[in-house]
Amino acid sequence: MYMNDFALIRTREPLRLRQALIPLVCIIVLSYFAYHAVYGRHGFIAWLSLQNSVDTLEQQLAEVEATHRSLDQQVSLLRPESLDPDLLDERARATLGLANKSDIVIFRDHEGSASQSK
Repeated sequence: MYMNDFALIRTREPLRLRQALIPLVCIIVLSYFAYHAVYGRHGFIAWLSLQNSVDTLEQQLAEVEATHRSLDQQVSLLRPESLDPDLLDERARATLGLANKSDIVIFRDHEGSASQSK
């Protein structure tokens, strides 16, 4: 009879703890994955940073392509089949630092003011 009394007096504490343990573990696991989905190495914040880098690099690529097209056009004008005498004369004088006697040469100092000489 003494054993039966203990069987009747049963607390509900372990059962409540067991029922709360599973949702608590699930919340902790979901919180872990949610945190890493936002702040992790491959998370949302890293993705935004990567998108910013992609936009910057695409802008730089567009600038480089525009410069490439401009230089390509200048090179095509210097080819023998489409040689422009004025362009050839201009490039030769600029490269060699020479001028014709009939040319007006304008010297610029570092401040940007101009003076003429003949």
